[in-house]
Amino acid sequence: MKKEGNAFTRSSNRRAFFKNSAVAAGAVTVGGGLLSKASFAFGQDEGESGPPITRGDIAILRFLSAAEQIEADLWVQYSELGGTQDNEISGVNGGNPLYTAALQILDGDMPQYIHDNTDDEISHHRFLNNFLESKGAKPVDLSHFATIPGSTATGSTGKHRLTNLMQLTIDTSFWSRYRSITNPDFDPRAPFAQAVPSLNVKQHTAIPRTDMDTVGSSLSSDNTQSITTHLQAIAFTAGFHFAFIEVGGTSLYPTLAQKVTNLEVLRILLSIGPSETMHFQTWQDKAGNALPITDTDIGFPGSTGATVTFADLTKAQGETNPESLNGDTLQSNLIMPEPCHFLDPALEPVAIIRPTSTKRSGAVAAIQGFVNDGLFIGQKDPGFLSLVFQLAAEADGARRGF
Repeated sequence: MKKEGNAFTRSSNRRAFFKNSAVAAGAVTVGGGLLSKASFAFGQDEGESGPPITRGDIAILRFLSAAEQIEADLWVQYSELGGTQDNEISGVNGGNPLYTAALQILDGDMPQYIHDNTDDEISHHRFLNNFLESKGAKPVDLSHFATIPGSTATGSTGKHRLTNLMQLTIDTSFWSRYRSITNPDFDPRAPFAQAVPSLNVKQHTAIPRTDMDTVGSSLSSDNTQSITTHLQAIAFTAGFHFAFIEVGGTSLYPTLAQKVTNLEVLRILLSIGPSETMHFQTWQDKAGNALPITDTDIGFPGSTGATVTFADLTKAQGETNPESLNGDTLQSNLIMPEPCHFLDPALEPVAIIRPTSTKRSGAVAAIQGFVNDGLFIGQKDPGFLSLVFQLAAEADGARRGF
């Protein structure tokens, strides 16, 4: 496998650090250098797209391409098992009817939404790579790191994956964050309650690992009765995981957009980013329909022994007057972003995407969130995390004009 040149080649201390760091030196890389000899992207004249594309712009695009490929990988798994089955998503082979029915307890349109979210993430990765190539920069391809065994349940292609959906630890504090007047960027010590506290401890599967996870379930006129509590818990876990994944992209794009120099690149981030927000808005709405159940993952192949309890969030605490500063508003239908503190308390609260700081929602924070989520459990090649963290650090290190 060839080593790829560091995306930052200028002689500043920051770029020298990346070039000489152990991460950069040890990374198993993607291609044969940042730019092709045929086209030197950074020498273009200023025109309608404003200032020329910088090395920082390219670093941001390359990281986003990698992140979108990671997202596409996990969404393909969800689509194979629970999405609408058509040839728009390559490789689907009939789905898993019982898992699909369990997801539809959350909403009858879940298969279509899963299919479309999958299609969107694939298109993001493909477009970003195409744009990079059009500017003479190397695209990103992580496919050789797809070494994690996937589900063998009916509907799965059984391929090895970049991501693991069977040992997740899901941070559901996004739920209260968007329902609170406090903002993690400006209220750093503010608490944010977990919508499903038990998902944030131990490991949980969001897909059937084998057909044993669907044993005892059947389709009926009332699937809440004919589908086992175990399979419902798996589907509800997926529902919250969908929102967790998409809330990350919701913050990531505006965070990185603040570092972009070229207007065309800025347009890309400002155009893709809101689609991630649309995904998040959809998923948090559907996750709130989870039924109050408890399940312990014991006695199945791959069981983790974890217990998960879903509460009836339709009856959870709503808004208070004055508004709570405890991050404990959880009422399910409060899906619009609550106005929160921003920039200066004297400006009064405003409804915004949050967080949008490099520390809390930049590229490194996004990858660390994936790691904490358990997405890469089973990845045995240390070059994978070295590479994605290198790409993330270079994206976070971008500055306007550089």
